[in-house]
Amino acid sequence: MNMSYCRYKNKIVVITGATSGIGESIAKMYSLEGATVFLLGRNKIKGLELQNNIKNSIFYECNVANINEIEIIFNKIIFECNGIDILINNAGVMFDSKDLDELDYKDWKKTFDINISGIFNVTKVFIRSIVDRKGCIVNNASIAGMHSYVIGKTYAYSASKAAVIQFTRQIALNYANDGIRVNCICPGIVDTPILGNRNKEIYAKRIPLGYIAKPEDIAKVVLFITSDDAKYLTGVVLPIDGGLSL
Repeated sequence: MNMSYCRYKNKIVVITGATSGIGESIAKMYSLEGATVFLLGRNKIKGLELQNNIKNSIFYECNVANINEIEIIFNKIIFECNGIDILINNAGVMFDSKDLDELDYKDWKKTFDINISGIFNVTKVFIRSIVDRKGCIVNNASIAGMHSYVIGKTYAYSASKAAVIQFTRQIALNYANDGIRVNCICPGIVDTPILGNRNKEIYAKRIPLGYIAKPEDIAKVVLFITSDDAKYLTGVVLPIDGGLSL
């Protein structure tokens, strides 16, 4: 076996939103490269299925908006392996675009509860273990949250992802002296369930590279960011979008 596929041997990885799309792809890649992977998500049926199919993985049903659930899961993980090397804050939701006067507050609140408060909750609970292991955190934002890219009527989604970007930068700066790295990916259009029934051909025409990303395209970048090859990267806000944000 090529040794590059063992670069995460003995590493402990926690992934939220791990039961579909980008999170699922990330989990599979870390497992293939030797890591023990904890899958956190709300879809129990899919989570247990993935646990059976992904080597060295354990699924925990979890709502990242509920900090009490996160604390319970954290204690279980620490009991299993004494520490965490890598945290991937991937859980997120996006509702249909609407005019502002049609946007329901409950959708606004749920978007923020999961997309940014969820990242706050998980990071708050796990940060000390990451520091103890001199590990890494990657937060999944979106090009929709970047100041240089504004399109459509995704008010709640875009605002919550902008908050993820700035939260990432704050953690990266304030914990650099503790020896951890914190970075943020900003995917563009990716072929995942969150894309829904939107017309993929129309989206592909907007992308300079000419095609919609697969979850694996994002996962490969995540594994690079948390590797020793990227040990001088922290506080990075990285678009992975085929040039869409240009």
